[in-house]
Amino acid sequence: MSPHGEPALPAPRARLPWASLKPVLALFRAEAGWTLFGGMVLAVCTLLAGMLLLGLSGWFITATALAGLSAATALTFDVFSPSAGIRFLALARTGARYGERLVTHEATLGVLAGLRARLFHGWAAPGAARTLLARPARILFRLTEDIDALGNLYLRVLVPVAAAILTSLAAGFAFGLAAGPLAGVMLVAGLLLVGLGLPYAGARTAFAANRRRVHATEALRARTIDLMAGQTDLVMAGRLVAQGERVVAADAALAVADDRLNRIETLVGAGLGFGGAALVTGALLVAGALAQAGSITAPVAAALVLGALAVLEPFAALRRGALELGRALLAARRLAPRLDAEVSPAVPLLPPEGIAVQLSGVALRHAGVERPVLDDVSLSIARGERVGLIGPSGAGKSSLIALISGEAAPDGGRVAAMSGTVLTQRTELFQDSVRDNLRLAAPQADDAALWAALEEAGLAQDVRAMDGGLDARLGEGGLGLSGGQARRLAVARLMLRGTDLWLLDEPTDGLDADTARGVLASLSEQATGRTLVVATHIRREAELCDRLLVIAQGRIVARIARGDAAFAAALAGLRPD
Repeated sequence: MSPHGEPALPAPRARLPWASLKPVLALFRAEAGWTLFGGMVLAVCTLLAGMLLLGLSGWFITATALAGLSAATALTFDVFSPSAGIRFLALARTGARYGERLVTHEATLGVLAGLRARLFHGWAAPGAARTLLARPARILFRLTEDIDALGNLYLRVLVPVAAAILTSLAAGFAFGLAAGPLAGVMLVAGLLLVGLGLPYAGARTAFAANRRRVHATEALRARTIDLMAGQTDLVMAGRLVAQGERVVAADAALAVADDRLNRIETLVGAGLGFGGAALVTGALLVAGALAQAGSITAPVAAALVLGALAVLEPFAALRRGALELGRALLAARRLAPRLDAEVSPAVPLLPPEGIAVQLSGVALRHAGVERPVLDDVSLSIARGERVGLIGPSGAGKSSLIALISGEAAPDGGRVAAMSGTVLTQRTELFQDSVRDNLRLAAPQADDAALWAALEEAGLAQDVRAMDGGLDARLGEGGLGLSGGQARRLAVARLMLRGTDLWLLDEPTDGLDADTARGVLASLSEQATGRTLVVATHIRREAELCDRLLVIAQGRIVARIARGDAAFAAALAGLRPD
């Protein structure tokens, strides 16, 4: 697994996971409801109008030709009624097609909007977003490919299938009236057997290739991100060429999967073409025999044959739908756990008066890890107190911060904490203006509040010197700022939140000593009267604290207050500046 969440390529499965569609279809009904049904009705109306138009046109042309064989019939033949019918059906088909496109796309866009909202709602569950952030390539895939695949489920699968079934029944009914019930039943059976059976067989066959394509695409994105973002490290490790070869291998796997899918689509299309030709041939033979026997007239026979030709139209769309069904089922299986998750609004437990944080017998486990990250942790932090969390890497310091902030839910015990703000170990800045990066913390803040926060963080002078000031554009990841400036911008964002509890996760890690001390001085000055919880392994950060909690193997093994003999020894054991 790469740092960006490159997946292993799993063995294919042939069984289609229909159960995964349940939460997706429930979302479709909730977001679009009758609009979905209206789109299907308009699609059926479009096809029926087209079928009637082609049949009536064939009848009219044939009847006109026969009427012209004699002067008497030519004079008495009514050309106006069928002409009016043809014009009406042409206009009806055009209007129904326009309405269908309008309604189905409106329904799809509404479903996609609801899907994204529900997905983010699912990721808001404690620990869900943290799990995905460990695999950024998967976040990108969920937000793009998977959601698009589910959007195509309605347009390319559900609507064509519903339209094909209903128009087949209508065509069978019409054919049965003219040629007898048996002929109508045989027409419907042939249409559904070939028109739906072949795409379904194609969907089953393509499912394994779709899985390989999905995982190859995800692997290609992850490996490309690793190649672009980690070029320096790869060069230093002598792995740049090897990483490039891994990108090429993922691209080759994607090409193989695409080739397989294209072959399946071609075969399904060929099967539908042969089946359609056989169906039209059968309709022609039956209609010709009936006309020869005098059971129906030649114009009616022409109408039946052309109507049978028109009824094939909805099945042509299922050639692509066979492939889209596999993609949609895979996407549904990946997103269903988050769509189906019931995320109740978190109601934080408030600690007693005078207490900022109180934990009692808390345990925390990460998904897929048997050993608890935190086990039977109990502590109480008074308001205004400054507490440092120290211990080896992996001891559980960041996990304790996540519990206090509500980013993680405990597997046992009780967590009560006042509202707080987290300064994460990594500075998250976006390719946007300084103003918009600051307003992530306080969207309604005016420029005066932004400048005040920058002054408090010691960054106002640097921002004023930038071209554009608050409107100065930053590059990806805060490109254009030094490490110290980026950290001060994060501190300014912290100050805009205005909470009385600050949770700092290694706030100066990666900064040089002088820059780090400047950032810590700003933090210390603005933290007056606030409660600080600092997770650290650096001496300069721990020196801010009044009390140190030593964490080892998920437990608090020592509690050391400033003034105790062990306090200086604990500081001395930390990494120096």
